[in-house]
Amino acid sequence: MNCLRIVRANMARQVRLMSQLGDLGCGAGKGGGGGGPIRAAGGAFGRLEAAREEEFYHRKQNQQLKELKAEMKNEIPFHREEIRRHQEAIDIHTGGHSKTNTEG
Repeated sequence: MNCLRIVRANMARQVRLMSQLGDLGCGAGKGGGGGGPIRAAGGAFGRLEAAREEEFYHRKQNQQLKELKAEMKNEIPFHREEIRRHQEAIDIHTGGHSKTNTEG
């Protein structure tokens, strides 16, 4: 769950940054920062640099999502075991008359 919060925070941050960019590679954005001399100059090199930067962050986000999915998949058996243990404890405390079925 912690990873999910991190991904959501990163996505929100990216949306905020994207709203301030204007046209990528065409000089300084709305935020006032030039993004370096190549991007500030604009033109083909500025657009190329902006495209490379966007590609980097796109790949990074895909990697983070893949890791998050793997982590979530690994957590499922853990939570099922926790449910089973809690159900056993409930059965012990109620004298074995629990109405819930944990198989599934």
